[in-house]
Amino acid sequence: MTSPVIKRSIMLAGHKTSVSLEDAFWQSLKEIAHGRDMSGSALIAAIDAQRGDGNLSSAIRLFVLDHYRSRAEPPTAAGAREGDSKALREAGAAGRASPEPDDVKPLGLRKWA
Repeated sequence: MTSPVIKRSIMLAGHKTSVSLEDAFWQSLKEIAHGRDMSGSALIAAIDAQRGDGNLSSAIRLFVLDHYRSRAEPPTAAGAREGDSKALREAGAAGRASPEPDDVKPLGLRKWA
């Protein structure tokens, strides 16, 4: 029996690391990055820069969940969140593999208790 979890190796801040996520999260992450005109690596780097405590896989899952939840919220709430990602879109458009920490604006991640 195969596992629904897919492990991928990525480079973060010059270090190779692996991230294990279900395929649905990998696909969602790719769609979100494409919608923001940035690479998946740049989006993961931004999530990593803002995650605080906790592991990267969990931070990615929460980011994807929050992204799709915000799309279901009224337009005023979703519009406010969209402005938070301007630096991320600009970093992706500039062709940088990963934004510098000073370039990264909040992604709209919520603190989970």
